[in-house]
Amino acid sequence: MPLLRCPRKSLWLGLGETDVPGLPGRGDNNNGSRLGGLLYYMETREMCFEAKRLFRLALGPVLMLMSAAALAAGAEVSQVNMRPGVTEVGKEIYDLHMIILWICTIIGAGVFGVMFYSIIYHRKSKGVVPATFHESTKVEIAWTIVPFFILIGMAVPATSTLLNIYDNDDADMDVLITGYQWKWKYEYLNENGENVTFFSNLRTPQNEIYNTESKGEHYLLEVDEPLVLPKDTKVRFLVTANDVIHSWWVPDLAVKKDAIPGFINEAWTRTSQEGIYRGQCAELCGKDHGFMPIVVNVVSQGEYDEWLSGKQAEAAEIKELMAQTFTLDELMERGKSVYDRSCLACHGANGEGGLGNAIANSAVATGELGEHLEIGINGVPGTAMQAFGGQMNDVDMAAVITYQRNAFGNNMGDMVQPIDVYNHKKG
Repeated sequence: MPLLRCPRKSLWLGLGETDVPGLPGRGDNNNGSRLGGLLYYMETREMCFEAKRLFRLALGPVLMLMSAAALAAGAEVSQVNMRPGVTEVGKEIYDLHMIILWICTIIGAGVFGVMFYSIIYHRKSKGVVPATFHESTKVEIAWTIVPFFILIGMAVPATSTLLNIYDNDDADMDVLITGYQWKWKYEYLNENGENVTFFSNLRTPQNEIYNTESKGEHYLLEVDEPLVLPKDTKVRFLVTANDVIHSWWVPDLAVKKDAIPGFINEAWTRTSQEGIYRGQCAELCGKDHGFMPIVVNVVSQGEYDEWLSGKQAEAAEIKELMAQTFTLDELMERGKSVYDRSCLACHGANGEGGLGNAIANSAVATGELGEHLEIGINGVPGTAMQAFGGQMNDVDMAAVITYQRNAFGNNMGDMVQPIDVYNHKKG
């Protein structure tokens, strides 16, 4: 129901003169009665519309002030505010945001206050005669100088924060981040040894995505391999992409940087708080844009060193496996794990296809082995089939090709060894 309801014409046209408040009586003249009712209706309705207009104008600043109060209450109370985060830069950004917000709120309240005061107390219906001056030098000087100093006051802390955000020098470690459709590749750059490289994929089960199971606590925000960083360490991120534009964004670490093919953008972070911090790709990058979560695990230096040693041992183990020959059962077991992680989303849990072509009884999986290897390693240009030669090691590639050729009723009996993948890459 409306807060303000204006009178309808039918309520007034049938009233007599003596029934209409504020109108002098004119005897029994029916035309005069109807004219008086009409005049009273028009005057009342005009006042009602003016009141409604003022009410709507007043509603804007009131809502703005209420929003400012909600924002100032912090993220614990209102989820629409920025997060202070767990880094010094993040806290600087949050403080700067709140300072600018309150400056804008005060200016808005002052401007709207003067405007409403003028509308209400200097309106024509009160007989106020407007001033006829053309200009005022003092007013023009005031509304030029005052905003100038306000902007200077805002620019000083903003410049200091921006300089800090872009200070990528003197980093203790570097991590190369590469965006793929739809996963992240992390490479820890090591000047004194071999780099540690791995892919981070969405871990949310397909059953949750397709609503056959209830959603988990971290739905679409969980990965199989998180990025692990030591606390109290300045980490420089080198961000790029392999295919289309992505954006690496972790709000709690105050990092949001576009990943552009052919370019390397820099960002950095440092935090003293251990914990798990989650983010997402913030640039629309295709069909599965919403399936590119980011998980960063900040740990103590000791835990980080232990984790890094484990990753280096895994890399050494892969090198040893490259020289081995596997049985069909070993390849099938490893291949199923690789397929579920990297192929299932497009080709289906049972090889029935979906976004990608079917694997079951397909001409590729039951055809010439060299062609199958070529597609798996170099992809198919112009389609969603990516080149996995740079995303998988040779052991995993051999296992998943073997699995595809022998699962889903294909039963080709073929086995692909890591050395076969290596030789195919070398041509």
